[in-house]
Parts: sequence; C-alpha cells; structure tokens
Amino acid sequence: MNTNFEQWFQHPSEQSEKIFQELIESTASIIVNKVMKVNKPFTGASREDIQAMAREITRMPVCGQHIESVMDDIQEIVKHSLSISHPSAMAHLHCPPLLPSIAAEMIIGALNQSMDSWDQSPMATYVEEEVLKYFIKLIGYQANADGVFTSGGTQSNYMGLLLARNQACQTYFSTNVQRDGLPIEASKLRILCSEHAHFTIQQSAAQLGLGINSVVKVKTNDQQQICLDDARKKLNHLHQQELIPFAIVATAGTTDFGSIDNLNDITELADVYRLWMHVDAAYGGALLFSHQYRHLLGQLSGADSITIDFHKLYYQTISCGAFFVKDRQSFQHIMYHADYLNPEEDHEEGIINLVDKSIQTTKRFDALKILMTFKLIGTDTFGEMVDYTIQLANKTAQHLRLNDFDVIHEPMLNAVLFRFLPDIGDDPQFVDELNIELQRYFYQSGELIMAKTKQNGRVYLKFTMLHPLNTFEKMKQHIENIKQIGKKIKREEGEKIYEYSVHY
Repeated sequence: MNTNFEQWFQHPSEQSEKIFQELIESTASIIVNKVMKVNKPFTGASREDIQAMAREITRMPVCGQHIESVMDDIQEIVKHSLSISHPSAMAHLHCPPLLPSIAAEMIIGALNQSMDSWDQSPMATYVEEEVLKYFIKLIGYQANADGVFTSGGTQSNYMGLLLARNQACQTYFSTNVQRDGLPIEASKLRILCSEHAHFTIQQSAAQLGLGINSVVKVKTNDQQQICLDDARKKLNHLHQQELIPFAIVATAGTTDFGSIDNLNDITELADVYRLWMHVDAAYGGALLFSHQYRHLLGQLSGADSITIDFHKLYYQTISCGAFFVKDRQSFQHIMYHADYLNPEEDHEEGIINLVDKSIQTTKRFDALKILMTFKLIGTDTFGEMVDYTIQLANKTAQHLRLNDFDVIHEPMLNAVLFRFLPDIGDDPQFVDELNIELQRYFYQSGELIMAKTKQNGRVYLKFTMLHPLNTFEKMKQHIENIKQIGKKIKREEGEKIYEYSVHY
C-alpha cells in the first residue's frame, strides 16, 4: 500500500513543495492561455459535444495519473467554459473577477479556514469583522449595527426575511419561533415587494413556511420602481382583510432593468406602517463607491436589513456576499449555542464566533478578497470602474434607439433591455421568435453572449454591461451585427423556418 501521503498535502517536504509548484505553474499557464488570451467568450461547441467531452474527462482512475495528463483534461474543461472575463460576455449578473480576488482565492483555499468559530479562524474572524465595520460606516449605520459575510444574495435575502418573520411572530403573536415553531396565525403574515423584485423573495417566503402567496406584488412606475400609491393601497387592503403586512422589500438594482426603488420614500412608508424594511442591493450596492451615482441609494441606512453581493458589481469571484442589520440584536432571532462550537461562556467573555449570526456553520474567508482588492486598487479607482459601465450602458441604450431597436427603459445601472424590430412586419409572435433566434445564434457563434427575458409577455434581449474594459465602439459593432443578422433571418409562409445566410 502506498503510504507516501505527504506529497499531496501542504507539508514541509521537498516533494510536497515540488508538486505544489508544478500544479500552480500548470494552472497559471492554463488561465493565461485559455482564459486571458481568448478572442471570444465561447467556443461555440454544441451541448452534445460538451456532454461527450465531460463524460470522457470525468472517468475516475484507480491509480493517480501524471500531472501533465490531468492538466490536459482540465485545459479542455476551461477551453469550453464560458469566458466571463471577456467583455462580450454580457448575459447575466456574472462579473469578470479582478486579479486580486483571484489571487486571494488561492490563499483562502490554502488556509481553508472555517469561519464558524474564533478558534478555527483567529485572524480571519477579526478581518471579516473589520471589513464589515467599514461597510457599516459607509452605509451610514450606527455603532449598534452588524453584519456577516454570506454566499450571496439568495442567502442574504433569506436571512432578512427570516429575521423579519421571527420578529413579527414575537411582536404580533408573542411567539418565539426558534423555540416553539410557527403559530397558526402566521398564515396572516404578508410581505410586500416590487413586481420586479428578485425571485428569492417568493422562494424565501416558501422556505420560511409562509408560502409564496404571502408575497404581495406591488406595481411599478415608468422607471420600474415601486409605485408608492399602489403600495399604500395594497397595505390598506391587507389591513381591511385583517391580514398582517410585516415586511417590505425594496430593490436597489433589479435583475432585468437595474432599477433602484426610491429608498427614502419606502423608509417613510415602512415607518408609518411598522414594516421591517429589507433592501436587496445585491446588484446596486456597489454604488456606495460611485462618484456620480451614490445618490441613487438615498438614505440606505433607513433599512432594517441589507443585502450586498460582492460577486456582481464588486468584481469578486463567486461566492461572496454580505448581509447587514441596523440593530445587531436582530441576530438573536437565529442564535443557537452549541457547547462544542460557540458556548455561551464565549459570548459572555466577548469572544466572536461568527456562527452566532449566520445560518451557515462552515463559512469561507471571503472577506480577504474584498480586503486585497481595495488595498491594491483603491476605492477611487473602483468607483470610476462602476461609473464608467453605467455611462457606457446609457450611451449604448441611446445608440440602440437610433438604430430602431425597442429599448423600454433608461438604464439606472448598467443593464440594457432591448429587442430587434424587423422591417417586414410587427407581428408580436414573430418578433419574439426572431429575438429568441438572435440570442441563440450569437451564443452559438461564440462571439456575443446576451441574455433573453420577458417583459409584458414579450421577449427582450439584454446586455448586462458589467465589464469596465468594454468600449462604445465595440458595442456599436455588436449592435450593427445584430441588425444585419436579424435582417437575414427569414420567415417563410408562416412557418418557423430560419435561414442563416451570413456568418458573424
């Protein structure tokens, strides 16, 4: 039996160091040549071919293979992955990661800190706490605020509604949900949010035992923001039905439009109706550093809880998010002490165990990525990056309109929703089919990655323009190519027959 295990671990031996160096050098070579030097974001390989390659590559050997052979396989995986760092990858809120963040990932992986208790992560715990304090001050919260790093917006939104639900049950039903579970009366609880709010609001309501139907969608205005008049109508109607609205979710950066609700007005509304106000700033939270658009976040400090994602417009590697609360006592609603992990005496002695305020036990040291990024790049340069992408999105939207595309909003952030309108007619079903085919065509070409979505029942395309290395000249070229390909897609005798007579 082979007992030479030490070569595969971080260990002060010549063999261990040699293997580590070789792995890192091979990995760096793959990243430089197959990620940084690609000329388009996707190879265009078919799903069938990719599946066949994956099936072959993932055969697990009984005996270990040579590094060169393994890295050849890994290179194929990277080659046929979507290159998010290419400026023409503009489909989703999926950012190109900054180099400091990628470098920090190596340290995070090597340390492998578990951020649930202080004794497992002595330095990392305090680094996370200090990074959170920096953001708490930036938000405008007072000293009694707190936060915790999370896996992203889904977890953060869930935590906001979890704390709000438990507090509501305590307030309205004198029930400690942690101890006694949900009371029967909890079926009366209601959550308000925009019709453009993230799907995780409904998902969280379902998981929290309140049901999807507990979420009341509020209409939006012509800027895709929560309509305050409709919100008041909904609230008054709920009270008339003897239901209990207990939370309202404002969005600072909706997924499709990038729209930002009027946070100041919603804060006032929440105060009048005694609602927990949660702000989903997973997308727009980066405006905290903006030189030109910070005002769009208003008085963010009016929120009871806030979601911020760092793996969106902060350009961090996945996963990396944070959740903040105005009053740290809110975390009492989820705190649980385990003698072997975070005993009560630790709390009494002032020892910080991050599991006290997290729904995760094992947590990554993601705060290191934020620290390295801002220390190397600086907050001014970061703010300039964010501002540039918003300016570029606005210029792109204007250019689309000048070229007879349908653009249904003025970008607040850097998302642009549009669709191609053919000259041959305006049959809505055909226009939808045409735009679906455009998205598919350009994805398969590998040259341009756009998203598709639906608004008011119609299909739209979307540029999510997160990349600061994108240019207006390149966007004009993309738009011209979309026009030309759109004109070449022909409809014959009412059937879905598409002919691609030019190549991109």
